Amino acid sequence: MSIGLYIQSVLALVAVLALLAVCGWLARRYGVAGRALGARGQRRLSVVEVAPIDGKRRLVLLRRDATEHLVLLGSDSATVIERGIAPPQAAPGFAAMVEGTKR
Repeated sequence: MSIGLYIQSVLALVAVLALLAVCGWLARRYGVAGRALGARGQRRLSVVEVAPIDGKRRLVLLRRDATEHLVLLGSDSATVIERGIAPPQAAPGFAAMVEGTKR
C-alpha cells in the first residue's frame, strides 16, 4: 500500500469524526433529544440544586411540577430523603415593592 492511501484513509476518518461532532453539537443545541414535555410544552422535571457530600455521594434537589424532592445519590443507589417539599415562595419583585410604597 502506498503512503497516499494511508493519508487518504486518515483524512476520511478525521472528516467522519468531525461530522459526528457537528451533528452531536447540533442535537444538543437544538434539543433534538427526546424530552418529556407537559401539556403546555414545558418541562415538568428539573434539577434545582446539587450538593456533593463526598467523592461517591451527592444530595440532589429535584422539582416536579410544584413539588420538590430531596434525593441522596450514591455510586450504586438512590435514596429519597424527603418528599413533597413545598418550594420557597419567590420574593416580591421590585415593581411590587414600589407599588406597595405608593399608598
